[in-house]
Amino acid sequence: MSGKRLPPPLDEATMRDMALRHVARFATSRGKLLSYLKRKIKERGWGGEQPADPDGLADRFVELGYIDDAGYAVMKSGALARRGYGARRIDQDLRAAGIGEEDRAQADAQIAAEAWAAADRFARRKRVGPYATAPLDPKQREKAIAAFLRAGHDYAVARRWVDAAPGVTLAQEEA
Repeated sequence: MSGKRLPPPLDEATMRDMALRHVARFATSRGKLLSYLKRKIKERGWGGEQPADPDGLADRFVELGYIDDAGYAVMKSGALARRGYGARRIDQDLRAAGIGEEDRAQADAQIAAEAWAAADRFARRKRVGPYATAPLDPKQREKAIAAFLRAGHDYAVARRWVDAAPGVTLAQEEA
C-alpha cells in the first residue's frame, strides 16, 4: 500500500477554481482549456451533483473575456514567427490549440506579413545561407532544406535561403 492519497473527485466549484488557476497562469485558448478540464475529469473522476459541463464552463470564460481565441492566435503566431517558424507550422499549432478559422484572420495576416523575416531568423539560427561560414555540401544542403520545410516554410523560400552564398544579403521578392 502506497502512502500517496488520491485527490478527491471534482465537483463544479473545484473544476471552476482549477480552470481559473489555469487561465490565470497560462495563455490559453478555449480548446486548450477544454482539453485540460476533460483530462482532469478523466484523471480524478466526477463527484458533482449535476453532470460535468466543461463546455459550459469554457463558454462562460469566453463570455467573461478570460479567454480570447483571436488574441491568443495573434500572440502565438507572433511568438512562433519570432522563433523562425513558417506559416504551415504556425497553422498546425493554432489548429492543435482549437483556434477556429474566424479567430485566425488577424493572425494569418500577421503570418503572411512576417514570412520573410521568419525565414531570415530561421536561417540565422541554423547558420545556413548568408549566415553560414562556408557553402554547404550536397548532403548538408538537403538537411538544411528539410529543416526549413519542417519549420513550416515552403520549398522555394527554403531553397533561396539555403542556396544563398555566405555573407550575401537576400532581398525579399515582391509577390
